[in-house]
Amino acid sequence: MPTWLMANEKHINKNAKFYLDYGFDVLNIKLQMWQLLLPTKGTQIVAANILKFLEANQTYSPLVLHGFSIGGYLWGEALVQMKSDKKRYQPIADKISGQIWDSLADITQIPIGTPAAMFPNNKLLQTILRSYLVFHMKAFDKIATCHYRKSRDAFFENIVNVPMLIFGSKIDPVATEETLRTLKEHLESKGSKVYWKIWDDSPHVSHLFKYPEEYTKIMTDYLKDMKALPPKSGT
Repeated sequence: MPTWLMANEKHINKNAKFYLDYGFDVLNIKLQMWQLLLPTKGTQIVAANILKFLEANQTYSPLVLHGFSIGGYLWGEALVQMKSDKKRYQPIADKISGQIWDSLADITQIPIGTPAAMFPNNKLLQTILRSYLVFHMKAFDKIATCHYRKSRDAFFENIVNVPMLIFGSKIDPVATEETLRTLKEHLESKGSKVYWKIWDDSPHVSHLFKYPEEYTKIMTDYLKDMKALPPKSGT
């Protein structure tokens, strides 16, 4: 479960509870701001550690990805590494039976989403950070932005080749309906099935909290279709 930037433990636990009730173990992965800004010293090391963990725990099967916002970029970095050594990482890819992406943030939206996550109640600091991030992405292409693009390309390639379930909202300025639809149409053009739900008015990474019953039903139906859902724990 790669989560959004500055994710609150209470909110993470609410998302994790669905899986825990079915007897899953949940690996929660967070990114820090500096890890996002310096991919080679930050995000790529986190991605490598995810793959090391999955290699060392081969009994975990099926694997389900449920990512949020900037977590999609993190998983894209893992996919870049998986592509570089397909023989080594194919057993991990083969175990992934479902992938759910909630409020998936495109790299172009980093200057929009990051300031709001870091300083939700301070417009001045949001503006300052936004200006810096725009500068950072232009000035540090070789140490940052080029890696964002490679991650995005790997994500669009979808080498795991499992249908995605995508959640979004028409009012989300970070994970815009337009960017999510671009991903959906690209995957469908390659022959991949995409499950899709866009709400009219739910905030970024808040669809479960605004529409809990609908969100859970869609997720449950999708995972049943993927044959990734065991009986509930204790039943």
